[in-house]
Amino acid sequence: MRAPGEWDDIEISRAQTPKPVDQLAQEIGLLQEETEAYGRTKAKVRLSLLDRLREQPDGKYVLVAGITPTPLGEGKSTVVIGLVQALSAHLKLNSFACLRQPSQGPTFGVKGGAAGGGYAQVIPMEEFNLHLTGDIHAITAANNLVAAAIDARMLHEATQTDKALYSRLVPSVNGDRRFSPIQIARLRRLGISEIDPSALTPQEVSSFVRLDLDPAKVTWQRVVDTNDRFLRKITVGQASTEKGHVRETQFDIAVASEIMAILALADGLGDMKTRLGRMVVGSSRSGQPVTAEDLGVSGALAVLMKDAIKPTLMQTLEGSPVFVHAGPFANIAHGNSSVLADKLALKLVGEDGFVVTEAGFGADIGMEKFFNIKCRASGLRPNIVVLVATVRALKMHGGGPNVSAGSPLPREYIDENLSLVAKGCSSNLRKQIQIAHLFGVPVVVALNVFKTDTQAEINLVCQMAKESGASDAVPCHHWALGGRGSVELAQAVKQASSQPSHFQFLYSQEKIRMIAQKVYGADDIELSPEAKAKIDYYNQQGYGKLPICMAKTHLSLSHLPEKKGTPTGFTLPIRDIRASIGAGFIYPLVGTMSTMPGLPTRPCFYDIDLDPVTEEITGLF
Repeated sequence: MRAPGEWDDIEISRAQTPKPVDQLAQEIGLLQEETEAYGRTKAKVRLSLLDRLREQPDGKYVLVAGITPTPLGEGKSTVVIGLVQALSAHLKLNSFACLRQPSQGPTFGVKGGAAGGGYAQVIPMEEFNLHLTGDIHAITAANNLVAAAIDARMLHEATQTDKALYSRLVPSVNGDRRFSPIQIARLRRLGISEIDPSALTPQEVSSFVRLDLDPAKVTWQRVVDTNDRFLRKITVGQASTEKGHVRETQFDIAVASEIMAILALADGLGDMKTRLGRMVVGSSRSGQPVTAEDLGVSGALAVLMKDAIKPTLMQTLEGSPVFVHAGPFANIAHGNSSVLADKLALKLVGEDGFVVTEAGFGADIGMEKFFNIKCRASGLRPNIVVLVATVRALKMHGGGPNVSAGSPLPREYIDENLSLVAKGCSSNLRKQIQIAHLFGVPVVVALNVFKTDTQAEINLVCQMAKESGASDAVPCHHWALGGRGSVELAQAVKQASSQPSHFQFLYSQEKIRMIAQKVYGADDIELSPEAKAKIDYYNQQGYGKLPICMAKTHLSLSHLPEKKGTPTGFTLPIRDIRASIGAGFIYPLVGTMSTMPGLPTRPCFYDIDLDPVTEEITGLF
């Protein structure tokens, strides 16, 4: 028999037969009419559940975050799953994991999947990592419908008179000419009360038919869920049928779409529809924002997204329930799974249960945005933060050498080195604990143990974590042992969750400066002239009270990715400021953010294959 480390993740996943999803749904208290099965192992859960369980008290709310990421990996997803398995199977507590849906870009690119690993993963992992229930495809379709509507509208306005536009936008059907409900809403926004198409004045007709989008100020991009560097800049409109209306634009990866962020923050179908309508896609030549509702496309977007808003139910290797829902970028968006998945799970587990969710990247990015953006939108308050660290990552933050993919690990990461561990703990680990405490939430440190870690290194991390203010710090062995390897963590989480949580938001004003100084440790911020102009513009448009979503490198607390540990003495440069009005946040750009990853020389897809006889997939991880 092979030891755990000798099995691939997909082999471990396939060796376990998942329980039928209808059985899982029954076990966690779902009614038959509240699920929509997608095959035998996954199902959509209807939002009507929230109405039925309205009076049910919520369970405990646990956020898993991490120290500043390194190329060595920290394993937050495996900690989430290992912890839920320990709470469920070993402590006999109702518990639920809530995870983001992974993009297929990294799955076929460099990173691989995001189902966890070893004996702490979501199964079937190939279904989790690939199409799942089609939510990302729905987002892609909705996003690209907006993009098509933008270019078509600019073409038609440029090539038609007001009269011709009006006759086509409000046609007579069987002798009856009337505005659609979306068009009536646009009339109201323009201050036009008349709803008889024949009664509008020429000036009112012109205002109604002309969005006057400035091609140079269109901010909406097309998306595709594939890493494709050659789509980072493209030219559209080159066919003769587009009559010379050529412009440069780009593709983003699908999960960078604002529609993904909206899916993650909406609290119902009505809220999602409203948010989709107020997405700003560009500016008119007079400087006014143009929205998806102005384009007349918001209702169609809601139709495309009506099933995507329902979380997908799956299970862990040990049969614990998992909601997989939404997967926004963690730099230009907030990097957390959906509000709705968390709300449903908190009702299902009941007052004594636990819901464990994960924030992307390090605590300074994903956790800060969870608190300041997601918790503002949801009204939910976390009970505890589990901060994930590894000995290897702490050594890098303590001054260890750089690593590169495909090269052997330097000896510092394989041999015992208490000095590097101590420096990493006293810098990055301590800082991330302090960041959580800014929000008034207790912290338990989960040390994700690797086979090269020595007992002295493990003991040192746990000791220094507690000295830095953690309620507890425990080693975790869930990758090799499943839930059994995280029992100590589960006990620590249960104990810490009984402590009072004095949750508070970080800011009400001076938001960018507050995050830079309190979270990142910057001396101050430096706004470019463009950023200053954008602040004035957004304040004039009434967006000044929206929360902030910092678009910054995840590889350092500073803006410089090579600066590990806890950098000091730096000023954070704000290059530009942009807005996701539908999602409901402003995102300052710190440096250059790529929203379309590229493929490396040897992508993951070289190892992915299908047996045409058994239909078994190999090579996913």
